Amino acid sequence: MAKKATAALKKAKQKTISIETGRIYVSTTFNNTIVTVTNEKGDTVAWSSSGNMGFKGTRKSTPFAATSAVEEAIKKVRDTGIRAVEVFIKGPGVGRDAALRAIRNSGLSIAMIADITPIPHNGPRMKKKRRV
Repeated sequence: MAKKATAALKKAKQKTISIETGRIYVSTTFNNTIVTVTNEKGDTVAWSSSGNMGFKGTRKSTPFAATSAVEEAIKKVRDTGIRAVEVFIKGPGVGRDAALRAIRNSGLSIAMIADITPIPHNGPRMKKKRRV
C-alpha cells in the first residue's frame, strides 16, 4: 500500500515540473536514432529511440523511424511546459534531417541548432612503411 502511495506521489511530482527551455540531443547512427530531451542543467526529462518505437532491423535506420522517435519524445515532454529548445545533432545517420524536420513541425521554438559530430584531427593510423 505504501508503494502505491509513493508511486502516485512521484508521478504527481513529475507532472508539476515546469521548464521553459530545454535541450534536444539527436544521436543518429547507421543503425538507430536516439532522441534525448533534457532541461538546461542536463537532467533527462524524456527519451525515445527508433528501436523503442518498435522498428527492427534495417527499418530502424530510416528517416520515418527517426521522425517517430522525435514525435514520441516530444509527446512525453508536452506536460513539462517546454516551449523553447536548443537542438544538438550528432552522427552520420540518415535520420538527421528527418528528426530536425519533426522538431520544427512540433511547434517548439528552436533557439539554436548545433552539429556536435566528433571529427578526428589526426586521422587513422598510417600504413606501415614499405621495406625493400
